[in-house]
Amino acid sequence: MTEQSPFSRRQLLRRCGTGFGTLGLAALLSEQDRIVADEAVTPLAPKRPHFEARAKHVVHLFMNGGPSHVDTFDPKPKLSEWHGKSLPAGNLRTERKTGAAMRSPFEFRRYGQSGIEVSDLFWQTALNHIDDIAVIRSMQAEVPNHESSLMLMNCGDGRLPRPSFGSWLTYGLGSDNQSLPGFIVMCPGGYPIVSTQNWRSAFLPGAFQGTYLDTQHTEVTKLLANIRNSRLSLDEQRRQLDFVRKLNEQHKSQRPEDAALEARIQSFELAFRMQTEAADVFDISKEPDTVRLMYGAGTHGRQLLITRRLIERGVRFVQVWSGAGQPWDNHDNLEAQHKKLSADWDGPISAFMTDLKQRGLFDETLIQWGGEFGRTPVAELPALNGRDHNHYGFTCWLAGGGVRGGQVYGATDEFGFQAVENPVSVHDLHATMLRLLGFDHERLTYRYAGRDFRLTDVHGSVIDKLIA
Repeated sequence: MTEQSPFSRRQLLRRCGTGFGTLGLAALLSEQDRIVADEAVTPLAPKRPHFEARAKHVVHLFMNGGPSHVDTFDPKPKLSEWHGKSLPAGNLRTERKTGAAMRSPFEFRRYGQSGIEVSDLFWQTALNHIDDIAVIRSMQAEVPNHESSLMLMNCGDGRLPRPSFGSWLTYGLGSDNQSLPGFIVMCPGGYPIVSTQNWRSAFLPGAFQGTYLDTQHTEVTKLLANIRNSRLSLDEQRRQLDFVRKLNEQHKSQRPEDAALEARIQSFELAFRMQTEAADVFDISKEPDTVRLMYGAGTHGRQLLITRRLIERGVRFVQVWSGAGQPWDNHDNLEAQHKKLSADWDGPISAFMTDLKQRGLFDETLIQWGGEFGRTPVAELPALNGRDHNHYGFTCWLAGGGVRGGQVYGATDEFGFQAVENPVSVHDLHATMLRLLGFDHERLTYRYAGRDFRLTDVHGSVIDKLIA
């Protein structure tokens, strides 16, 4: 009988093949600008950013499908003059065959002391909060396709598997509540296009990925599968979990760099703690009637009321989607569809921002509104009732959390087709948001496959004019 080796093959390769690498380890670990989480304790433990943060939380109101900027926050009166006519040569570059110019069916009015023009689709948000909003009218994406543009807006790359913004933020800041996920995604009716890729953690540890909730449901047991154990009491579950953890820790001691194993251990612990915390946070019946009436009875009002309750409890990143598929992708019947969608969102957004202000949470919560791209100023063929995708110029807005509100940044051309003044890439947007959260986007990195990766890759500039 041969004598058994004290090391596994994996352990032997690790010990023999990385010896020289450890010589430089001390210098790397001494860098104060590198975020080092004590993941042996918990990966979601609160951490300090690079410098004092203006915001502690992010709420991303994702109008997936691509809302039309020329019908919401970017008025283009020139379209009325050219309605039904072909635009002048040189004013339109598009990969798809489109028709004539299409005027907006909605009225634009000036709101607030800033006098920013907003269409009737979002009149409540504008009436109550436009002076707290920075409208960016010069956003640009890379391609006019949903899948790539969704990945770019959420993960900073339209082609390769990269961690999402929420994953980067929870990696960098951790969470102020160890009984709830640090990153929560709400999308009623199922997954959006490219599903869980929108909130993946990719090469970051699994503890930083988003936790999905199907908010078409109102019961906690349907929102979160297996949230309650019908066979064991909490004490019995705790003893069972302690035993499983002991086995996992023993297994981990031989594999100290196994991030997937650590994520599994932490997911068991979080799932146990959530049994009591989640039942409370998602039960909006505990809110006063006046508050529930302010948000309204619709799905998006319920989502945003839950979002406020999550922010109160220290959840770091909440992404709220319009719904499964691409609801704002209105290639035809745009007037009716945009009117319905905005009616579902406008009142709840205004109520949410008002509620945050009343509770002292607005200044520490960074709110982002927008889609993955905008829509063309010309109509989709054959009728003048819908618009195609447009990544050359579109609108998003920021509010709260250190944002300098009451301003319009950048501009598209006179027809609203492409950004011509202060173009803003998605990388610029991400870099600016990270600055508001206390991070230098070039220093929030994670070493993977021999390279230091970051959300903005090798791009991005902070837009100081958006910061108060």
